Amino acid sequence: MNRRRLHGAIAAAVTPLREGGGRLDEDAFRPYGDFLVGAGLDGILAFGTNGEAVLLSVDERRRGLELWLESIAGRALVAAHCGAQTTADTVTLAAHAAASGADAVAVIGPPYFKLDAAAQEAHLLAAARACAPLPFYVYEFAATAGYAFDQAMLARLREEADNVAGMKVSDSPWDAFSRYLLDGFDIFVGPEALIHRGREAGAVGAVSALASAFPEEVAAVVREPTEEGAAGLAALRERMESFPRHAALKRVTGWKGVPLRPDVRPPLRDLDTGEIAELESWLAAEVGDRVE
Repeated sequence: MNRRRLHGAIAAAVTPLREGGGRLDEDAFRPYGDFLVGAGLDGILAFGTNGEAVLLSVDERRRGLELWLESIAGRALVAAHCGAQTTADTVTLAAHAAASGADAVAVIGPPYFKLDAAAQEAHLLAAARACAPLPFYVYEFAATAGYAFDQAMLARLREEADNVAGMKVSDSPWDAFSRYLLDGFDIFVGPEALIHRGREAGAVGAVSALASAFPEEVAAVVREPTEEGAAGLAALRERMESFPRHAALKRVTGWKGVPLRPDVRPPLRDLDTGEIAELESWLAAEVGDRVE
């Protein structure tokens, strides 16, 4: 089994797009990857919730992962989120990730239909087996999937597939998160506000949407977790969530000098004129002069 397991500070990367979100912006992957790696992150999660995964086709996600792997070029870990609406598409993406040289695969529960424990188990097991022996991570996010993963099912899954390595848990508040601190699972914190408590409780790192545009700030708190640091990240996350988040994170990254367009895949939207002015005013005050 691939022993290069995920650890540390990982960005849930945004996906570079162009033409109003209609196409991958292939030229932007390399400079964006340089920005993330240069900030000292341990890795990226490609095509997660922050990467607009469910709005992209299987072919786009396969091509995009290849671009990520070329852009990172072994300088950091690359995990591929392969969760999709159907088990067949999830298996296709997981097998492609393994064949392409990704370091790990993660899978969220398919949204819309509320799967019971048996359906959850069958779906996750098919995905884990498709990418074996690559490390496989369950992506728990009840607010997005529409249901939580069954804890007894997760214990069975780990017995059935020896490449099941851990979980990314994006549930909050703490009581919703902490129930997934399961024996034998490497746990990654999703909510930045919980990084301090999660690390104290044994989490091996964090997979952060905020790190897609603020990588240094997140990496610092993951490596030296404090209550004050986590609170600062929570405030920063709240500010980003006051805008259409995906486009706002892309605009922040562009402000910092990365040639990344704010384009998002509809029905997501870019910021309007007033929101752009508000974000840029905040950036000038809090981040500093714009990098051209």
